[in-house]
Amino acid sequence: MPAQKISTPKQPWIETPLLESAALSRAAGCRIFLKHDFLQPSGSFKSRGLGLFMQRSLLSSPSPSSVHFYCSSGGNAGLACVHAARVLGRPATVVVPESTKPFMVAKLRAAGASDVLIRGRFWAEADRYLREELIRDAERRGEQPVYVTPFDHPEIWEGHSTLVDEVREQLGGGRPDVIVCSSGGGGLFNGVCEGVERYGWHEAGMEVLVMGTVGADALWQSKTQGKKVTLDGITSRATSLGATYVSDRTWELVSTRNYIRAARLTDAEAAMGCWRIADDERILVELACGVNVALCYGGRLEKALGRRVGSEEIVVIEVCGGSAVTVDMIGEWKKEFGHLDDELSREEVKNVPSAATG
Repeated sequence: MPAQKISTPKQPWIETPLLESAALSRAAGCRIFLKHDFLQPSGSFKSRGLGLFMQRSLLSSPSPSSVHFYCSSGGNAGLACVHAARVLGRPATVVVPESTKPFMVAKLRAAGASDVLIRGRFWAEADRYLREELIRDAERRGEQPVYVTPFDHPEIWEGHSTLVDEVREQLGGGRPDVIVCSSGGGGLFNGVCEGVERYGWHEAGMEVLVMGTVGADALWQSKTQGKKVTLDGITSRATSLGATYVSDRTWELVSTRNYIRAARLTDAEAAMGCWRIADDERILVELACGVNVALCYGGRLEKALGRRVGSEEIVVIEVCGGSAVTVDMIGEWKKEFGHLDDELSREEVKNVPSAATG
């Protein structure tokens, strides 16, 4: 029987704006540009990498009408998978760990997931169940299951690297001095580095600053200890960063590239970043993104880079977004961690809107 043919499917991700923030630039003491990936169809950057991987998987399938996508996720990768599957016209099943909030499970179902299953304490356990049981069952039923890893595949990294292509074009062919992104398993980070090296920016002195939170910091631990580390578990509230280990490619990059800087902040600091960007830019993001934004306040950017930052330096912050946040959560974080507002009484940030509302 001849292989089924399929026309080139629609692209499951979009180009997002790169906008300079006057408020965050004032707070950080340099030129802060925000890459608005929270505007992706799934609400996070993951639409890029997972979208490209799934698009190519469908195009290369000998039987595209039998394809069923399977993804393990703390939430955002699952949403990206479901949204991309809907664009591509195929079903998607997601397995999430027990730490996933009920409203995120509801979002996955509302987005059109064929099924959402809850298995395991952490992502790694959910992923094991999906690969060892669900996918094998699907094969026995005659499906063509496609395993959609949240971060560990070269085509996913290639998809994420498109944000660097866009940044280059949006800066008129120029380059930033620093790109900031967060990392769980390292998929976004790998893509950023792929794009940076494609244009040779690292050879021109550009830095990549990769962030984690205490308790979801497999990359930071690996770089600090000089070996690839597997965490015993995830203790951070930033569950979207909840990979207990990084990809082999991530470890290769952090252990061999001198343009990479790694840092981590507490959940409280990440939460502060969330309410600050809500006040300063009217953007709602989760902790995994707030940790990047928090660098703009209280001298954290210079501390993370280990150097002074010039007023004309261009720092691009990947506003990776995420859907694991609500207005009520932002309010609760501000009540719990509001003591961090005290630092914004300093002269250099007195005219930042979030300082006035703190």
